[in-house]
Amino acid sequence: MLDVKVIRENPEAVRQAVKDKGDQADVDGLLKWDVARREIIARVEAGRAEQNRVTQKVAEMKKAKQDAGEIIAEMKALSDRIKGWDEELRAVEAKIYEIQIRIPNIPHASVPKGDPSHNLEIKRWGDPPKIDFHPLPHYELAERLSLVDFSRGANLAGSSFVSYRGLGAKLERALFNFMIDVHVEKHGYTEIFPPFVVKREVLFGTGQLPKLEEDMYHIPQDDLFLIPTAEVPVTNLHRGEVLDGEDLPIRYTAYTPCFRREAGTYGKDTRGLVRIHQFNKVEMVKFVKPESSYEELESLLAEAEEILQLLGLPYRVILLASGDLSFSAAKCYDIEVYAQGMDKWLEVSSCSNYEDFQARRANIRFRAFKGAKPEYVHTLNGSGLALPRTVIALMENYQTEEGNVIVPPVLRPYLGVDLIKR
Repeated sequence: MLDVKVIRENPEAVRQAVKDKGDQADVDGLLKWDVARREIIARVEAGRAEQNRVTQKVAEMKKAKQDAGEIIAEMKALSDRIKGWDEELRAVEAKIYEIQIRIPNIPHASVPKGDPSHNLEIKRWGDPPKIDFHPLPHYELAERLSLVDFSRGANLAGSSFVSYRGLGAKLERALFNFMIDVHVEKHGYTEIFPPFVVKREVLFGTGQLPKLEEDMYHIPQDDLFLIPTAEVPVTNLHRGEVLDGEDLPIRYTAYTPCFRREAGTYGKDTRGLVRIHQFNKVEMVKFVKPESSYEELESLLAEAEEILQLLGLPYRVILLASGDLSFSAAKCYDIEVYAQGMDKWLEVSSCSNYEDFQARRANIRFRAFKGAKPEYVHTLNGSGLALPRTVIALMENYQTEEGNVIVPPVLRPYLGVDLIKR
């Protein structure tokens, strides 16, 4: 969340961020309560200064054996007033906090202004495959090759759930093992295997709650939530901690299943794997010093891109406009892979810098050196990659005229075959 001082000193930028991100946070209300808060604090501080002065005077009067009863009575009345002001202050601070946690992060100065139509393509890599036959969409290939059982997955859990089988299941496992190996062995990340359920305050820390609760799978009996992404547990690993600045940057990568109700997308992309409620993903999370966070964002993007390059899948990089940023992000790049069977660009990664927004919510700080005052880290995360749409592109771009799928060379040691065929 934003520091109240930042909101106070940059009200127009904050109002614009709220507008751009489609939120309804009451910035003016917060500023009004902030003025009231400072007025109460001034009264409390003046009252306590008077208490200290009178306490000293009472001590002097008692030492001189003078009657201090009247002054003591006045001091008790002052003490009661201060107690009331303290209670008033707590109530006002609670009102400020309730607004503060609903104010989105401010977009970085390099982010294009406007709605999603102002998103900016900044890069392309690779060319769509050249073929002389009509390519099939992935859902037809998956059924022909017995890779995904769409109907039985739906029978088990409802629509938008799938069951992988045979080489389809092995392909999922091959992909996330390959991705983790690259991030650990080449990019220097530490692998994490976190819980797949988290507490309410953990989702608050990364910014999903309170705004996105309707998109979560909730377990009411335990008040736990199935994770929508590994970003949530991995970012909160250092919740409430003060890190050693010499240990930064800290880089973690994790494979997890992800669970999303997609409550606001009913009727969209209902065929195949484009939009499903449970999917596999490899995530990268960084804890970095503020001065290096945008350099670290560029390296995070390059590490996600490298997975697609190794797989030989054409993609483009999109810099999101302010109106398309998430609640918590200050800047975000989307990576979209091309899938020739659907003739679409499909998002497979979002690489975001949250600056200190998440760190304030989760209270994650660091000391630049021994004895230094703790300050908030900057957090970043990026998909490296989300599997369903990576699988779509892999099947559609590597398909043959016979309806088989060529396995990219980097996956062959993991999958054990060169060709997926009927």
